[in-house]
Amino acid sequence: MNPFVDRLLRAWTNVDDLVRLEDRFAELYTDPVRVNGSNLTLVDLVARARSLHAAFSELGADVVQVVEDANSLAVAFIMRGRHTGPYETPFGTIQPNGAEVQIRTVDVLTITDGKISSIWVNADDLGTLRQLGWRP
Repeated sequence: MNPFVDRLLRAWTNVDDLVRLEDRFAELYTDPVRVNGSNLTLVDLVARARSLHAAFSELGADVVQVVEDANSLAVAFIMRGRHTGPYETPFGTIQPNGAEVQIRTVDVLTITDGKISSIWVNADDLGTLRQLGWRP
């Protein structure tokens, strides 16, 4: 696997060191980083990671494909976890149900001076919600 992608996915899935999360993210991301057209600070990213870990235990990620050029990476991956905590969504909070969940995602990353400066995220949010039992 690409060593940068490996470090990136470990930063998001490793629960052993949530205290140093901001330091790990500072090694990977610019501050701010542009996500789907909006600037997010490292503090914002850390909050997202902590929220993910609060909702899902046993997090891991399987890389499906990596495509790269000089300044960008596209990473298709499946994050897996067990729904063991409240999950905040635009449709409200989904209470834990113990379900094993697969979160399918494609990230297109722009790399500037060795750090991620921009991300376009395309995640199967509807598929994730349906796995958690959400129905419109």
